[in-house]
Amino acid sequence: MPENTADAIPYRLLGSTGERVSAIGLGGWHLGLPTVAEQLSLRIVRSAIDRGLNFMDNSWDYNEGASEIRMGKALRDGYRDKTFLMTKIDGRSKREATRQLDESLRRLQTDRIDLVQHHEVIRFEDPHRIFDAEGANAALLDARTQGKLRYIGFTGHKDPRIHLHTLEVAREHGFTFDTVQMPLNVMDAHYRSFEKLVLPELVKQNIGVLGMKSMANGIILKSGTVTAVECLNYALSLPTSVVISGCDSMEVLEQALEVARTFRPMSASQVRAILAKTKAAAAHGEFELFKTTSIFDSTATNPDWLGEESQRVRKMMPT
Repeated sequence: MPENTADAIPYRLLGSTGERVSAIGLGGWHLGLPTVAEQLSLRIVRSAIDRGLNFMDNSWDYNEGASEIRMGKALRDGYRDKTFLMTKIDGRSKREATRQLDESLRRLQTDRIDLVQHHEVIRFEDPHRIFDAEGANAALLDARTQGKLRYIGFTGHKDPRIHLHTLEVAREHGFTFDTVQMPLNVMDAHYRSFEKLVLPELVKQNIGVLGMKSMANGIILKSGTVTAVECLNYALSLPTSVVISGCDSMEVLEQALEVARTFRPMSASQVRAILAKTKAAAAHGEFELFKTTSIFDSTATNPDWLGEESQRVRKMMPT
C-alpha cells in the first residue's frame, strides 16, 4: 500500500473499520458498458491498482453481470490481494440476497468480498424489508459469519431523508452500518442535500462515507458551471473515506489519478466560490436526475430483483 507522500495516492480510514482505502475508488459500472472493450476494462482496473487505487466498486446488477465478470478477470494473478473489493446486492429478501451474493462471489472469482452493500435504498419501505426477520440483512449477517464478506453498508441516491430513516431502522434492530454510499457533489449542497443532512450524522457515528455521482455521470458538467477536476476536488474536500469515480478510458483514469495525487483540501473561500457559481443551476435538481427522475432507478425497472415480500407480511394481508 502506498505511503502518503507527495507522489502517492492518499489513503483514508474507512469509518470505524480500521481499513485504509484510497481516497479515489474505481467505479464498476463503466467497466461493463458495451462501448468499453473488455481488454480496455481489464487494463483500467490493473492500471488503477498499479498506481495506488485499492478501492474497487461494483454491483450485482451492473450491465447484467458484465461489470463483475470483467473485474473478476482483472483481479486474477495476485491483483485481488491488493484491493479492497466492494459490491452491492438488490435483494430485499434473505433468499434473494443470498442468491445474488453467491452469484457475485462466482463472477468476481473470490471467496470473500470486503464490503457488501444493500443497493438502491430509495424507498421508505426498503429498510423495513431489509431488516425483516426474513430480510436481506439476515443473509449478509449469515454470510459474514461464513467468511463470505467482512463489512456491510447501504447505498441510495434519491432522498437524504430515506438515508436517515434507514440509519434509524438499523438502530432499532441493534445494527450499525460500516459504510454508507450517497451522492456528494457541487450541486447536492443546494438541493435535497445529502451533504447537509446525512454527512454530519455519518461523521458523528464514525461510519465510512462513500461519495458517488461527483459529476452525475457527466450531467453536472453539461451545466457549464464547473470542470471535472473541480467536481472531484470538491467531493474529496468533504469528510469522505472514498470518492468513487467511473472510468471508461485510460484518459479519464489518468485524470482521476492526477487529481488524487495532487489533492489539497479546498479552502473555505474556494468552497464558497464553487457553491456560488453552481447555486442557480442546482436550485431545482435539473442536473441531479437521480434525485428527480426514475432514470437511474434500476430496481424500479426491474422490481423482481428485490425478491418477494416476507411471509410474515403476506400473512397479515386480507384474503
